[in-house]
Amino acid sequence: MRRIILQSNPVFHPVHISRCRYIVMKGSAGSGKSADTAQEYILRLLQERERNLLCIRKAEISNRYSTFAELSAAIRRMGVFDLFIVRESPMSIQCKNGSQILFRGMRNSVEREKLKSITVAQGKLTDIWIEEATELTQQDFEILDDRLRGELPAGLFYQIKLTFNPVSASHWIKRVFFDRYDPQVLIHHSTYLDNRFIDSAYRQRMSRRKEIDPEGYRIYGLGEWGETEGLILTNWKVKDISQNMNFYDDISVGQDFGYNHANVILVLGFRDGALYILRELYVQEKDTDEIIRMATEIPKDRLMYCDSAEPDRIRMWRRAGFRAQAVCKEPGSISAQIDWLKARPILIHPDCTNTIREISQWKWKKDSYSGLYLDEPEAIQDDAMAALRYGIEGQRKGKGIRILK
Repeated sequence: MRRIILQSNPVFHPVHISRCRYIVMKGSAGSGKSADTAQEYILRLLQERERNLLCIRKAEISNRYSTFAELSAAIRRMGVFDLFIVRESPMSIQCKNGSQILFRGMRNSVEREKLKSITVAQGKLTDIWIEEATELTQQDFEILDDRLRGELPAGLFYQIKLTFNPVSASHWIKRVFFDRYDPQVLIHHSTYLDNRFIDSAYRQRMSRRKEIDPEGYRIYGLGEWGETEGLILTNWKVKDISQNMNFYDDISVGQDFGYNHANVILVLGFRDGALYILRELYVQEKDTDEIIRMATEIPKDRLMYCDSAEPDRIRMWRRAGFRAQAVCKEPGSISAQIDWLKARPILIHPDCTNTIREISQWKWKKDSYSGLYLDEPEAIQDDAMAALRYGIEGQRKGKGIRILK
Protein backbone atom coordinates (compact mmCIF):
# COMPACT_ATOMS: atom_id res chain seq x y z
CA MET A 1 0.00 0.00 0.00
CA ARG A 2 1.24 3.50 -0.89
CA ARG A 3 2.53 5.42 2.15
CA ILE A 4 1.36 9.04 2.13
CA ILE A 5 3.06 11.53 4.45
CA LEU A 6 0.53 13.77 6.23
CA GLN A 7 1.22 16.79 8.46
CA SER A 8 -2.01 17.70 10.21
CA ASN A 9 -3.02 19.98 13.02
CA PRO A 10 -5.77 18.46 15.22
CA VAL A 11 -7.72 21.73 15.12
CA PHE A 12 -8.75 21.00 11.52
CA HIS A 13 -10.23 17.55 12.15
CA PRO A 14 -13.87 18.85 12.16
CA VAL A 15 -13.26 20.30 8.68
CA HIS A 16 -11.87 17.02 7.33
CA ILE A 17 -14.95 15.01 8.29
CA SER A 18 -17.63 17.59 7.45
CA ARG A 19 -19.92 17.15 4.47
CA CYS A 20 -21.53 20.57 4.83
CA ARG A 21 -21.89 22.43 1.56
CA TYR A 22 -20.10 25.51 2.96
CA ILE A 23 -16.89 25.35 5.04
CA VAL A 24 -16.04 28.84 6.25
CA MET A 25 -12.50 28.93 7.66
CA LYS A 26 -11.69 32.18 9.43
CA GLY A 27 -8.27 32.42 11.00
CA SER A 28 -5.20 34.40 11.84
CA ALA A 29 -2.09 34.66 9.73
CA GLY A 30 0.08 31.58 10.22
CA SER A 31 -2.75 29.35 11.44
CA GLY A 32 -1.95 26.73 8.78
CA LYS A 33 -5.47 26.74 7.31
CA SER A 34 -4.32 27.13 3.69
CA ALA A 35 -1.64 24.44 3.94
CA ASP A 36 -4.09 22.06 5.61
CA THR A 37 -6.77 22.80 3.02
CA ALA A 38 -4.34 22.06 0.18
CA GLN A 39 -3.24 18.78 1.76
CA GLU A 40 -6.83 17.66 2.33
CA TYR A 41 -7.78 18.42 -1.28
CA ILE A 42 -4.84 16.39 -2.63
CA LEU A 43 -5.83 13.47 -0.42
CA ARG A 44 -9.47 13.77 -1.46
CA LEU A 45 -8.70 13.81 -5.18
CA LEU A 46 -6.43 10.78 -4.84
CA GLN A 47 -9.14 8.81 -3.09
CA GLU A 48 -12.15 9.91 -5.19
CA ARG A 49 -11.49 10.01 -8.93
CA GLU A 50 -14.88 11.54 -9.69
CA ARG A 51 -14.05 14.74 -7.77
CA ASN A 52 -12.63 17.90 -9.38
CA LEU A 53 -11.50 21.14 -7.74
CA LEU A 54 -11.75 24.77 -8.83
CA CYS A 55 -9.45 27.26 -7.04
CA ILE A 56 -10.53 30.89 -6.99
CA ARG A 57 -8.79 34.18 -6.24
CA LYS A 58 -10.12 37.59 -7.19
CA ALA A 59 -7.19 38.01 -9.58
CA GLU A 60 -6.38 34.75 -11.38
CA ILE A 61 -2.63 35.39 -11.31
CA SER A 62 -2.75 35.50 -7.49
CA ASN A 63 -3.39 31.75 -7.52
CA ARG A 64 0.20 31.20 -8.61
CA TYR A 65 1.58 32.35 -5.25
CA SER A 66 -1.25 30.98 -3.09
CA THR A 67 -3.48 28.06 -4.06
CA PHE A 68 -1.22 26.69 -6.82
CA ALA A 69 1.88 27.05 -4.63
CA GLU A 70 0.16 25.43 -1.62
CA LEU A 71 -1.18 22.50 -3.63
CA SER A 72 2.16 21.90 -5.40
CA ALA A 73 3.96 22.00 -2.04
CA ALA A 74 1.44 19.57 -0.56
CA ILE A 75 1.99 17.10 -3.41
CA ARG A 76 5.75 17.12 -2.77
CA ARG A 77 5.42 17.02 1.01
CA MET A 78 3.03 14.06 0.84
CA GLY A 79 5.38 12.11 -1.41
CA VAL A 80 2.89 11.71 -4.26
CA PHE A 81 4.47 13.89 -6.96
CA ASP A 82 4.65 10.92 -9.34
CA LEU A 83 0.84 10.63 -9.17
CA PHE A 84 0.20 14.16 -10.48
CA ILE A 85 0.93 16.23 -13.59
CA VAL A 86 1.70 19.81 -12.50
CA ARG A 87 1.85 22.52 -15.18
CA GLU A 88 2.84 26.10 -14.42
CA SER A 89 1.71 27.70 -17.70
CA PRO A 90 -1.19 27.69 -17.88
CA MET A 91 -1.64 26.68 -14.25
CA SER A 92 -3.20 23.25 -13.91
CA ILE A 93 -2.79 20.13 -11.79
CA GLN A 94 -4.10 16.74 -12.86
CA CYS A 95 -4.14 13.57 -10.84
CA LYS A 96 -3.24 10.54 -12.95
CA ASN A 97 -6.52 8.93 -11.86
CA GLY A 98 -8.29 11.66 -13.92
CA SER A 99 -9.24 14.20 -11.23
CA GLN A 100 -8.37 17.82 -12.09
CA ILE A 101 -7.56 21.08 -10.33
CA LEU A 102 -8.38 24.29 -12.21
CA PHE A 103 -7.45 27.90 -11.35
CA ARG A 104 -9.56 30.95 -12.18
CA GLY A 105 -10.16 34.59 -11.25
CA MET A 106 -13.21 36.85 -10.99
CA ARG A 107 -11.85 40.30 -11.75
CA ASN A 108 -14.37 41.24 -14.43
CA SER A 109 -17.44 40.12 -16.34
CA VAL A 110 -15.33 38.27 -18.93
CA GLU A 111 -13.67 36.08 -16.28
CA ARG A 112 -16.98 35.49 -14.53
CA GLU A 113 -18.56 34.43 -17.82
CA LYS A 114 -15.73 31.93 -18.43
CA LEU A 115 -16.69 30.11 -15.24
CA LYS A 116 -19.92 29.03 -16.91
CA SER A 117 -18.03 27.05 -19.56
CA ILE A 118 -15.67 25.11 -17.28
CA THR A 119 -15.56 21.42 -18.15
CA VAL A 120 -13.67 18.53 -16.59
CA ALA A 121 -12.37 15.34 -18.20
CA GLN A 122 -14.29 12.97 -15.94
CA GLY A 123 -16.82 13.26 -13.15
CA LYS A 124 -18.15 16.70 -12.19
CA LEU A 125 -16.87 19.87 -10.64
CA THR A 126 -17.52 19.05 -6.98
CA ASP A 127 -15.27 21.36 -4.95
CA ILE A 128 -14.44 25.06 -4.93
CA TRP A 129 -11.70 26.60 -2.82
CA ILE A 130 -11.99 30.38 -2.43
CA GLU A 131 -8.71 31.65 -0.98
CA GLU A 132 -8.62 35.17 0.52
CA ALA A 133 -12.40 35.04 0.28
CA THR A 134 -12.82 38.57 1.66
CA GLU A 135 -11.55 39.84 -1.71
CA LEU A 136 -14.74 38.62 -3.41
CA THR A 137 -18.11 40.31 -3.47
CA GLN A 138 -21.28 38.51 -2.48
CA GLN A 139 -22.27 38.52 -6.15
CA ASP A 140 -19.01 36.71 -6.99
CA PHE A 141 -19.81 34.06 -4.40
CA GLU A 142 -23.34 33.52 -5.70
CA ILE A 143 -21.98 32.93 -9.20
CA LEU A 144 -19.63 30.26 -7.86
CA ASP A 145 -22.31 28.68 -5.70
CA ASP A 146 -24.48 28.25 -8.79
CA ARG A 147 -21.72 26.24 -10.49
CA LEU A 148 -22.15 23.31 -8.08
CA ARG A 149 -25.44 21.76 -9.10
CA GLY A 150 -26.92 18.60 -10.55
CA GLU A 151 -27.22 15.00 -9.41
CA LEU A 152 -24.09 13.27 -8.13
CA PRO A 153 -23.30 9.56 -7.86
CA ALA A 154 -23.90 8.00 -4.46
CA GLY A 155 -21.26 8.98 -1.92
CA LEU A 156 -20.19 12.21 -3.59
CA PHE A 157 -21.14 15.68 -2.34
CA TYR A 158 -20.64 19.33 -3.29
CA GLN A 159 -18.53 21.59 -1.10
CA ILE A 160 -17.18 25.16 -1.10
CA LYS A 161 -14.38 26.19 1.24
CA LEU A 162 -13.73 29.82 2.05
CA THR A 163 -10.37 30.55 3.70
CA PHE A 164 -9.49 34.06 4.86
CA ASN A 165 -8.06 36.36 7.47
CA PRO A 166 -10.93 38.45 8.87
CA VAL A 167 -11.34 42.14 8.11
CA SER A 168 -14.15 44.45 9.20
CA ALA A 169 -17.15 43.02 11.03
CA SER A 170 -19.29 44.75 8.40
CA HIS A 171 -18.09 42.35 5.68
CA TRP A 172 -20.76 40.35 3.82
CA ILE A 173 -19.16 37.02 4.82
CA LYS A 174 -19.89 37.74 8.47
CA ARG A 175 -23.47 38.74 7.70
CA VAL A 176 -24.19 35.74 5.45
CA PHE A 177 -22.42 32.96 7.35
CA PHE A 178 -21.74 34.07 10.93
CA ASP A 179 -24.77 36.12 11.90
CA ARG A 180 -27.37 33.45 11.18
CA TYR A 181 -27.60 29.71 11.61
CA ASP A 182 -27.55 27.40 8.60
CA PRO A 183 -27.12 23.62 9.04
CA GLN A 184 -25.28 23.51 5.70
CA VAL A 185 -22.52 25.80 7.03
CA LEU A 186 -19.54 24.74 9.15
CA ILE A 187 -17.82 27.71 10.79
CA HIS A 188 -14.20 27.06 11.71
CA HIS A 189 -11.73 29.26 13.57
CA SER A 190 -7.97 28.80 13.93
CA THR A 191 -4.95 30.88 15.00
CA TYR A 192 -1.20 30.59 14.78
CA LEU A 193 -1.34 29.17 18.32
CA ASP A 194 -3.08 26.07 16.89
CA ASN A 195 -0.32 25.46 14.35
CA ARG A 196 2.20 23.02 15.76
CA PHE A 197 4.45 23.53 12.71
CA ILE A 198 4.91 27.28 13.24
CA ASP A 199 8.47 28.33 14.08
CA SER A 200 9.50 30.06 17.30
CA ALA A 201 10.61 33.23 15.48
CA TYR A 202 7.08 33.72 14.14
CA ARG A 203 5.60 33.25 17.62
CA GLN A 204 8.01 35.86 18.98
CA ARG A 205 7.07 38.27 16.21
CA MET A 206 3.40 37.85 17.05
CA SER A 207 4.16 38.44 20.73
CA ARG A 208 5.85 41.74 19.83
CA ARG A 209 2.87 42.75 17.73
CA LYS A 210 0.59 42.02 20.67
CA GLU A 211 2.53 44.61 22.67
CA ILE A 212 2.80 47.38 20.07
CA ASP A 213 -0.46 46.91 18.12
CA PRO A 214 -3.16 45.21 20.23
CA GLU A 215 -5.93 45.83 17.68
CA GLY A 216 -3.84 44.48 14.81
CA TYR A 217 -2.92 41.45 16.90
CA ARG A 218 -6.59 40.82 17.64
CA ILE A 219 -7.27 40.57 13.89
CA TYR A 220 -4.04 39.09 12.47
CA GLY A 221 -2.91 37.17 15.57
CA LEU A 222 -6.21 35.92 16.97
CA GLY A 223 -8.23 35.91 13.74
CA GLU A 224 -11.09 37.98 15.14
CA TRP A 225 -13.31 40.33 13.18
CA GLY A 226 -12.23 43.96 13.14
CA GLU A 227 -14.47 46.23 15.19
CA THR A 228 -16.81 48.58 13.34
CA GLU A 229 -16.56 51.06 16.20
CA GLY A 230 -13.99 53.73 15.46
CA LEU A 231 -13.97 53.23 11.67
CA ILE A 232 -13.13 56.41 9.81
CA LEU A 233 -15.12 55.78 6.62
CA THR A 234 -18.40 53.89 6.38
CA ASN A 235 -19.86 55.70 3.36
CA TRP A 236 -18.39 53.33 0.77
CA LYS A 237 -19.44 50.24 -1.12
CA VAL A 238 -17.95 47.87 -3.66
CA LYS A 239 -19.52 48.06 -7.11
CA ASP A 240 -18.60 47.03 -10.66
CA ILE A 241 -18.15 50.62 -11.81
CA SER A 242 -17.31 51.85 -15.31
CA GLN A 243 -13.66 51.87 -16.39
CA ASN A 244 -14.45 54.30 -19.21
CA MET A 245 -12.63 57.54 -18.36
CA ASN A 246 -15.15 59.54 -20.40
CA PHE A 247 -17.92 58.49 -18.01
CA TYR A 248 -16.51 60.76 -15.29
CA ASP A 249 -16.51 64.52 -14.91
CA ASP A 250 -12.85 64.39 -13.89
CA ILE A 251 -10.06 61.85 -13.30
CA SER A 252 -7.04 62.12 -11.02
CA VAL A 253 -4.30 59.86 -9.69
CA GLY A 254 -2.95 59.61 -6.14
CA GLN A 255 0.35 57.98 -5.20
CA ASP A 256 1.88 57.14 -1.83
CA PHE A 257 5.51 56.12 -2.11
CA GLY A 258 6.87 53.07 -0.32
CA TYR A 259 9.25 50.14 -0.48
CA ASN A 260 8.94 48.03 2.67
CA HIS A 261 5.53 49.59 3.09
CA ALA A 262 3.38 49.34 -0.02
CA ASN A 263 3.79 51.79 -2.89
CA VAL A 264 0.21 52.54 -3.93
CA ILE A 265 -1.24 54.29 -6.97
CA LEU A 266 -4.99 54.88 -7.21
CA VAL A 267 -6.95 56.10 -10.23
CA LEU A 268 -9.92 58.15 -9.04
CA GLY A 269 -13.04 59.32 -10.88
CA PHE A 270 -15.43 62.10 -9.90
CA ARG A 271 -19.03 62.35 -11.08
CA ASP A 272 -22.16 64.03 -9.71
CA GLY A 273 -20.63 64.57 -6.29
CA ALA A 274 -19.50 60.94 -5.85
CA LEU A 275 -15.96 59.55 -5.69
CA TYR A 276 -15.05 56.43 -7.66
CA ILE A 277 -11.92 54.34 -7.04
CA LEU A 278 -11.31 52.75 -10.43
CA ARG A 279 -7.91 51.05 -10.31
CA GLU A 280 -5.07 50.33 -7.94
CA LEU A 281 -1.42 49.44 -8.31
CA TYR A 282 -0.30 48.08 -4.94
CA VAL A 283 3.25 46.72 -4.72
CA GLN A 284 6.02 46.21 -2.18
CA GLU A 285 9.80 45.95 -2.43
CA LYS A 286 9.88 47.47 -5.93
CA ASP A 287 12.07 50.39 -6.95
CA THR A 288 10.68 53.33 -8.86
CA ASP A 289 11.85 52.16 -12.29
CA GLU A 290 10.10 48.82 -11.77
CA ILE A 291 6.87 50.48 -10.66
CA ILE A 292 6.90 52.84 -13.64
CA ARG A 293 7.16 49.82 -15.96
CA MET A 294 4.22 48.22 -14.16
CA ALA A 295 2.03 51.34 -14.41
CA THR A 296 0.65 50.55 -17.85
CA GLU A 297 -2.96 51.17 -16.80
CA ILE A 298 -2.25 54.45 -15.02
CA PRO A 299 -3.22 57.40 -17.27
CA LYS A 300 -0.34 59.75 -18.07
CA ASP A 301 -2.54 62.66 -19.10
CA ARG A 302 -4.11 63.14 -15.64
CA LEU A 303 -2.62 64.95 -12.66
CA MET A 304 -0.84 62.59 -10.28
CA TYR A 305 -0.78 63.89 -6.71
CA CYS A 306 2.16 62.44 -4.78
CA ASP A 307 3.70 62.41 -1.33
CA SER A 308 5.85 65.55 -1.08
CA ALA A 309 8.46 63.74 1.04
CA GLU A 310 10.00 62.11 -2.05
CA PRO A 311 10.94 64.85 -4.60
CA ASP A 312 13.47 62.62 -6.38
CA ARG A 313 10.80 60.00 -7.09
CA ILE A 314 8.42 62.66 -8.34
CA ARG A 315 11.06 63.83 -10.84
CA MET A 316 11.47 60.23 -12.06
CA TRP A 317 7.73 59.95 -12.69
CA ARG A 318 7.80 63.27 -14.58
CA ARG A 319 10.68 62.10 -16.77
CA ALA A 320 8.59 58.98 -17.53
CA GLY A 321 5.84 61.23 -18.92
CA PHE A 322 3.45 61.34 -15.95
CA ARG A 323 2.01 64.62 -14.66
CA ALA A 324 3.34 64.01 -11.18
CA GLN A 325 3.33 66.77 -8.58
CA ALA A 326 3.78 67.00 -4.84
CA VAL A 327 0.94 67.61 -2.43
CA CYS A 328 1.63 70.26 0.18
CA LYS A 329 1.06 68.82 3.65
CA GLU A 330 -0.43 71.70 5.61
CA PRO A 331 -1.33 71.67 9.31
CA GLY A 332 -4.69 69.92 9.66
CA SER A 333 -4.70 68.67 6.06
CA ILE A 334 -5.33 65.03 7.03
CA SER A 335 -8.44 65.96 9.01
CA ALA A 336 -9.65 68.16 6.16
CA GLN A 337 -9.12 65.35 3.64
CA ILE A 338 -11.04 62.90 5.83
CA ASP A 339 -13.91 65.38 6.24
CA TRP A 340 -14.06 65.74 2.45
CA LEU A 341 -14.11 61.95 1.99
CA LYS A 342 -16.84 61.48 4.60
CA ALA A 343 -19.10 64.01 2.86
CA ARG A 344 -19.73 62.03 -0.36
CA PRO A 345 -20.49 58.50 -1.58
CA ILE A 346 -17.40 56.39 -2.36
CA LEU A 347 -17.71 53.53 -4.84
CA ILE A 348 -14.83 51.06 -5.22
CA HIS A 349 -14.23 48.68 -8.11
CA PRO A 350 -13.98 45.07 -6.85
CA ASP A 351 -10.52 44.69 -8.42
CA CYS A 352 -9.14 47.17 -5.85
CA THR A 353 -8.84 44.46 -3.22
CA ASN A 354 -6.08 46.09 -1.16
CA THR A 355 -7.94 49.39 -1.04
CA ILE A 356 -11.07 47.58 0.11
CA ARG A 357 -9.07 45.78 2.80
CA GLU A 358 -7.54 49.01 4.07
CA ILE A 359 -10.68 51.15 4.01
CA SER A 360 -12.64 48.45 5.86
CA GLN A 361 -10.24 48.64 8.82
CA TRP A 362 -9.02 52.26 8.70
CA LYS A 363 -9.68 53.49 12.22
CA TRP A 364 -9.18 56.41 14.54
CA LYS A 365 -6.39 56.09 17.08
CA LYS A 366 -7.60 55.20 20.57
CA ASP A 367 -6.21 56.86 23.68
CA SER A 368 -4.67 54.08 25.80
CA TYR A 369 -5.54 55.85 29.06
CA SER A 370 -9.13 56.98 28.52
CA GLY A 371 -10.16 54.45 25.87
CA LEU A 372 -11.60 57.30 23.78
CA TYR A 373 -10.97 57.73 20.07
CA LEU A 374 -8.76 60.64 19.01
CA ASP A 375 -9.10 62.83 15.92
CA GLU A 376 -6.08 61.11 14.42
CA PRO A 377 -5.99 57.99 12.21
CA GLU A 378 -4.05 54.91 13.18
CA ALA A 379 -0.88 54.90 11.07
CA ILE A 380 -1.16 51.15 10.37
CA GLN A 381 -2.13 49.47 7.08
CA ASP A 382 -2.95 52.87 5.55
CA ASP A 383 -0.85 53.12 2.37
CA ALA A 384 -3.85 53.06 0.02
CA MET A 385 -5.63 55.52 2.29
CA ALA A 386 -2.70 57.93 1.93
CA ALA A 387 -2.86 57.61 -1.87
CA LEU A 388 -6.60 58.24 -1.66
CA ARG A 389 -6.09 61.37 0.44
CA TYR A 390 -3.52 62.72 -2.00
CA GLY A 391 -5.60 61.89 -5.06
CA ILE A 392 -8.57 64.03 -3.97
CA GLU A 393 -6.53 67.18 -3.36
CA GLY A 394 -7.27 68.72 -6.75
CA GLN A 395 -11.01 68.36 -6.19
CA ARG A 396 -10.85 69.36 -2.53
CA LYS A 397 -8.93 72.55 -3.27
CA GLY A 398 -10.47 73.31 -6.62
CA LYS A 399 -7.18 72.36 -8.31
CA GLY A 400 -5.60 75.47 -6.88
CA ILE A 401 -3.03 73.50 -4.93
CA ARG A 402 0.54 74.51 -4.40
CA ILE A 403 2.96 72.52 -6.52
CA LEU A 404 6.27 71.85 -4.79
CA LYS A 405 9.22 71.84 -7.19
